Amino acid sequence: MFRALSTIVAAAFLLASPTEIAQAQQKPLKIVATVSMLADTVRAVGGIRVEVTSLLGEGVDPHTYRPTRADIARLSAADLVVANGLHLEAQLDETLKSLARSKPVLFAAEKIPAAQLLADDEYKDRKDPHVWMDPKLWAIVVETVRDVLIARDPAGKATYETGAKAYVSEIMRLDEYAQKILKTVPESSRVLITAHDAFSYFGRAYGFEVEGIQGMSTESEAGLKRIEELVTLIVTKKIRAVFVESSVPERNVRALVEGARARGHKIEVGGELFSDALGAPGTYEGTLVGMLDHNVTTISRALGGQTPPRGLNGKLKAGS
Repeated sequence: MFRALSTIVAAAFLLASPTEIAQAQQKPLKIVATVSMLADTVRAVGGIRVEVTSLLGEGVDPHTYRPTRADIARLSAADLVVANGLHLEAQLDETLKSLARSKPVLFAAEKIPAAQLLADDEYKDRKDPHVWMDPKLWAIVVETVRDVLIARDPAGKATYETGAKAYVSEIMRLDEYAQKILKTVPESSRVLITAHDAFSYFGRAYGFEVEGIQGMSTESEAGLKRIEELVTLIVTKKIRAVFVESSVPERNVRALVEGARARGHKIEVGGELFSDALGAPGTYEGTLVGMLDHNVTTISRALGGQTPPRGLNGKLKAGS
């Protein structure tokens, strides 16, 4: 029986194409991505040729996260490290720069042309790192990931090109959906107020005024003056909803709601948005497309737009 099984295996090997044999023999590249948006992207582009882990998981704030010894060990053991850059991973910056002296580290968002990046109002020498909020910008990141994987593993070129093309097509379809349903929000209601300033690229892409209680980094503290400014804006413009974020404590948003109600204006929390991390692994919201679908659908619905019950692909949880 063992001889028969060996014969079958040998025959299958002989019938396989050289490409299939090479792929079977190729060990997957071990890649560590700092944030889940990048991990999802690398998986989509790399397919079976990559083994990807995300350093930061669901609900973890990359602005304030400090690496552990275990994190540094994982980064050091990787064949390739993929980071966002633009000071998103603030407490990891020195670790990543040091690591780049001895192994490939891609700062993916820093490959976007500077003219397409928004400035950080708090730090004039920095750019806004939240580029995944605009699918057109993220398409540049996808292509950058593709090119780095090809350079690292030329034999996988066809896989990486196919994966990148399919992923870009998917996020561009999401962009078309966003353009369509966000236009159904009344113009006077196109004001997005969230826990921190992570949605400026979203605002530029879809024509929304965006206000964050905190700055682009959650390291900055929200003062009473800022809360009062936003309460006045809410009451003056009769804004109907504000939003909490999955990776930022919601106390400041609740303060806005209470402040507006104290002035006689009823406002609701329109829902929880994903800002600096995807949803739970294994869920639709745990993918970049699912995350953006959730955000776009939640924002449109809460601010008076017309949305499908369960988003673009019919996969959002009921009530998302």
